[in-house]
Amino acid sequence: MSISKYQMFLKTAACGNFSKAAEAMNFTQSGVSHAVQSLEEELGVTLLSRNRGGVVLTADGRALLPQIEELCAAHHALMQSAASLRGMDTGLVRVATFSSVSAQWLPSILKSFGEIYPNIEFDVVTSDFYEQVEEWILKGTVDCGFLRLPSVKRLHTYALHQDVLQIILPCDHPLAGRDPFPTEALATEPFIQLEEGEDYEIRAAFDEMGVRPNVKYTAREDRTILAMVSKGLGISLLPELMVRHSPYPVTACRPPMTFYRNIGIAVKDEKALSASTQRFVSYVRGWVEHSESVITPEILAPC
Repeated sequence: MSISKYQMFLKTAACGNFSKAAEAMNFTQSGVSHAVQSLEEELGVTLLSRNRGGVVLTADGRALLPQIEELCAAHHALMQSAASLRGMDTGLVRVATFSSVSAQWLPSILKSFGEIYPNIEFDVVTSDFYEQVEEWILKGTVDCGFLRLPSVKRLHTYALHQDVLQIILPCDHPLAGRDPFPTEALATEPFIQLEEGEDYEIRAAFDEMGVRPNVKYTAREDRTILAMVSKGLGISLLPELMVRHSPYPVTACRPPMTFYRNIGIAVKDEKALSASTQRFVSYVRGWVEHSESVITPEILAPC
């Protein structure tokens, strides 16, 4: 049995098409497609429905998905245990994260960690939903994940950073430069909010201030909100890490009260971690604690 066929199936199902799965796994598209087809022939069922837009799981694919995930997780655990027994700084660490961490923290973390442990490899997956990250950790799809605290699931978590919420404005907004931002303006200015489910801290902040925002737009991604703010469609309230190094011309100021998004890293069971994952989690905690770029909040406004 070739485990790679099962891994390619999982990656294709997650990505929604063969080309993205091939790019993520550093294979050719035809190679991934043939591997999944071979797996289907081996199992005697059709796992994916192919169409012009990509692929979706069939009923049989959905039924077998949990067992295939368990199989791949068990294989990964076996290989990590073997590497630990050999006493080698090798292995694969599967990391889940969300967009602002993957853009602002992860490249620097992986670069500096790789200079110390050059033989440890990484598989990074990103989700716009915190609960998806938690689910991946629980299922064993990933070894660790960055998420918002407190977590909904029963995970072992390590607090990393309090991410300050900021009012985001167009550069030419009449209230740009007001610090803190006037409370009354939060109720009257057109507001662009994050999609429900990802805006817990933001809604809690408005509740604590006793303000009902004048919501005009809802968007799923922080970059979309930044682009909309830059075009003068409204203002927003976002964590500082989402705003740092914004590619769009926006400015930021403090809200009337101080609010945070708590960021952490989580594992399913700290006692069952591979040596490589233990090293990575420990390194992340130290990097966040000592990195001036993290502990010294910046408001970067390319106006």
